[in-house]
Amino acid sequence: MSVLVDLPEIPGLRRFSQGKVRETFDLDDRLLMVASDRISAYDSILPTGIPNKGIVLTQLSKFWFERTGDIIPNHMLTTDLSSLPESAQAMRAALEGRSMIVRKAERIDIECVARGYLSGSAWAEYQQSGTVVGIRLPAGLTESAKLPEPIFTPATKSSSGHDINVPFEHVVSEVGEELAGRLRDITLKVYRAAEEYAAGQGIIIADTKFEFGFINGELTLIDEALTPDSSRFWDAELYAPGRAQPSFDKQFVRDWLTSSGWDREPPAPPLPDDIAEATSQKYISAYERLSGHPLFPLA
Repeated sequence: MSVLVDLPEIPGLRRFSQGKVRETFDLDDRLLMVASDRISAYDSILPTGIPNKGIVLTQLSKFWFERTGDIIPNHMLTTDLSSLPESAQAMRAALEGRSMIVRKAERIDIECVARGYLSGSAWAEYQQSGTVVGIRLPAGLTESAKLPEPIFTPATKSSSGHDINVPFEHVVSEVGEELAGRLRDITLKVYRAAEEYAAGQGIIIADTKFEFGFINGELTLIDEALTPDSSRFWDAELYAPGRAQPSFDKQFVRDWLTSSGWDREPPAPPLPDDIAEATSQKYISAYERLSGHPLFPLA
């Protein structure tokens, strides 16, 4: 399939917002969310797209929204695009598989992160202070070690786009004690359920992040859910604490960028074809192992 990097205007629809990966269009009382094949690293969007990446993100989010709907409501309405205005149907082939029609929500500007393993920025902080976002952990843990219990490590967005880890008390100051507690509890509940299921499919979900909002006054899971863009997925058969783990996410791209000598200042270099294709296969493999069926043909 072709790689969708730049999404043109959709006839008859107003662009609602544009992110690093997703573009959202206004359908009056609903939104159309389209996941492109763009990939970002170190706060730069790479000029090379990853084949089928947007389809994986949408289809995997759909899978998890359906699986976790009994834990918390979500904003997904459908991935069936037949209800789009007739003016937009000319682009349906480009949108199919990578698009979701969702309910509008009042977003809560907190990244709700659950961590079950010690990796990434959590490992870096632990080495310095024995804590993760201020949470004291047992001494002697190694990189990628499983934590005694999953922890809630929220973050906020700065104007530069970096995720900024913040203590739970910051969330309380932003949204109040009652809602902060609900966000923490539901984040950990969804993570535990997903992590338990994924373990049965041979995948470790080391950490993940969620976004929430309110729809008609009800706390609701929004944006995406448990994708390789928002999570660290590890192969359980290859898991060995004490080192970084092979992953199904874009760490493969980050590693190549580091080895290329790029100084992390824009513009980012293009990816070689083999790196883009290998990354695509990692994303597809994550979907197929978690869902239990092939990505294509689309259901």
